Amino acid sequence: MTLWQYHNPVAIHFGAGVLDTLPTLLRGRKASIVTFPEAEGLGLLPRLRALVGASLGGVIDKTQPNPDVAGLAELYRAFWREQTASEVIVAVGGGSALDTAKAMMIGTESGEFDALVALLATGKPFRPHRVKSLIAVPTTSGTGSEVTGWATIWNRAAGKKYSLHLPETWPEAALVDPELTLSLPSGPTLAAGLDALSHSLESIWNINANPLSDHHAVDAARLVLTTLPALMKNPTDIELRRRMSLAALTAGLAFSNTRTALAHSISYDMTMQHGLPHGIACSFTLGMVLQRAIGASAERDAVLARVFDVPLARAPSLLNEFLEGLGVSTRFEDYGVSDAESARMVANALDGVRGKNFIGAAAGQTTTGAQA
Repeated sequence: MTLWQYHNPVAIHFGAGVLDTLPTLLRGRKASIVTFPEAEGLGLLPRLRALVGASLGGVIDKTQPNPDVAGLAELYRAFWREQTASEVIVAVGGGSALDTAKAMMIGTESGEFDALVALLATGKPFRPHRVKSLIAVPTTSGTGSEVTGWATIWNRAAGKKYSLHLPETWPEAALVDPELTLSLPSGPTLAAGLDALSHSLESIWNINANPLSDHHAVDAARLVLTTLPALMKNPTDIELRRRMSLAALTAGLAFSNTRTALAHSISYDMTMQHGLPHGIACSFTLGMVLQRAIGASAERDAVLARVFDVPLARAPSLLNEFLEGLGVSTRFEDYGVSDAESARMVANALDGVRGKNFIGAAAGQTTTGAQA
């Protein structure tokens, strides 16, 4: 019998209007809010201020997409200088806002962000000098960051990406309120939904998969495949928003234990070098990666087959048709990437940390078919 384990310490609170339970979760603790710039105009930040009330220790609402070290340094310095009394960070927004909050919650001895970057650059675990608790409130249905300990921090000037993941960076609680996604425009809604699809499939064609992560991943993938096209046509339908929130959350529960794999490994270069939004960058290759995954493991094939209502051999084409039907090209060339560059990109991705999680890499499938 194969031994396996699954761990996720996040307390999940789900449902329309669940944001209003925030005061109960805070239990009177001093709290800082980290959110996105548009939260004020949407009326979300005033609502958050009212919910936190007298416990409010400060607000950071200058988060940026795909947080970069250049923009994080000053936010980090100001937080640890001016809001040290806060015990909890309430992170409200998409993956970038949640990633920013996870970077903020880990305090260095100097109070400078450069010291945290230096620790991340080693690629080794470390013990934080100081740490704040985190309550994560997603306003998109995609990243699953509310139930993972992961945060991605970019250093575009150096051409690098850092992954922050410590026992302390798991949120203590996730408040998943589908009503908060109703104002999300169509572009981010699509990108977020495809990010969730990628998380679910990446959890299946993964050497770290286990029966519980498989259960979450299959449920999430099927939810996205049946819900996202309808949501793109009916963005104000709260039931469809609820289904996508559940899909993203469930996909997060899957990859919180497996990590991501080849499609995400490819996406980092696509985002850094070609400016492709993360949700598109990690999903446009899903059909290609699925084709590579099929046949690498009979066990994995059996799980993948549970996702699709067609024979597994037909699934890569079906997946490409699904993406193209949503207006997402599945061809590298449409993103300005030549055959030679895409071949190098896939080969490099397979050698990356996330690429090595891919069952095709473990089975010895290396660079063949990179032009697909």
